[in-house]
Amino acid sequence: MANHVVIPVLIAFVLSVIMGPIVIPFLRRLKMGQTERVDGVQSHLKKAGTPTMGGVMILGSVIITSLFYVKDYPRIIPVLFLTAGFGLIGFLDDYLKVVMKRSDGLYPKQKMALQIVITAIFAYYVVKVAKIPLTMLVPFSGGKYWDIGWLAVPLLFVAVIGTVNGTNFTDGLDGLASSVTVLVATFFTVVAIGTKSGIEPITCAVVGALLGFLLFNVYPARVFMGDTGSLALGGFVAGAAYMMQMPLFIIIVGLIYLVEVASVIIQVTYFKKTGGKRFFKMAPIHHHFELCGWSETRVVAVFSVVTAILCLIALMGV
Repeated sequence: MANHVVIPVLIAFVLSVIMGPIVIPFLRRLKMGQTERVDGVQSHLKKAGTPTMGGVMILGSVIITSLFYVKDYPRIIPVLFLTAGFGLIGFLDDYLKVVMKRSDGLYPKQKMALQIVITAIFAYYVVKVAKIPLTMLVPFSGGKYWDIGWLAVPLLFVAVIGTVNGTNFTDGLDGLASSVTVLVATFFTVVAIGTKSGIEPITCAVVGALLGFLLFNVYPARVFMGDTGSLALGGFVAGAAYMMQMPLFIIIVGLIYLVEVASVIIQVTYFKKTGGKRFFKMAPIHHHFELCGWSETRVVAVFSVVTAILCLIALMGV
């Protein structure tokens, strides 16, 4: 038990902690500072200059830890692929933004095309190589699976890309995406151990890597994860869910990600339909709460508590 549960958490945690003092000054020298929107939350302007792309610490820790286990646990390969694949897209995006000074990073079409390619390879691997059925465990059904036939494939694309972009939107406050995702990763770890699904080394590695990263990322953050981290974490959540036939559970444990995406969609649609009126004070929704007078730490605490409760509810529904 300890070998494939406790040890990967510790290895990834230690790696993440060791990387901090090495990676953060390096990113500073590369001038990978976070640029804050001038029209955004005013208290965030002081964050300009905080190095971003700290996601390389998370990604590095998870990849190195997983490599120790990949021989005995081949089922972590697709999860690792999705995590690293989306992490790489995020890295490209961050690199173009920060080093090449291309303010938008990857163009939306390029980003979407890359996300579709990564998801397609993952889908092929899951179905053809890992032979995992795309039937989905239904929460609170007492172990019933839902088979939607060929529709499961388009749903996989929507679920993976939606989760990845939801995690990306969640990464807007010090420690928010890390705190929420460490709880989601813990939930998947508990289920992976309980069901002997064979992916627990990577879920544990993500827990450890995020705990280590949080030491540098809690308010006031010394480093941000950037798209490198947030897209990788989204890939991890979607990958872990699919390997355990639990994509429907993303709606419960990842509700914060969904709410973040939904808030952006609602804001943009409302803005266009009403000729410039806003539904929220600002989107994604964590900024709305800030503009309502909540402190950054309060938003992170509340979102984390909500996620912890949702993870407990999801455990009852397994």
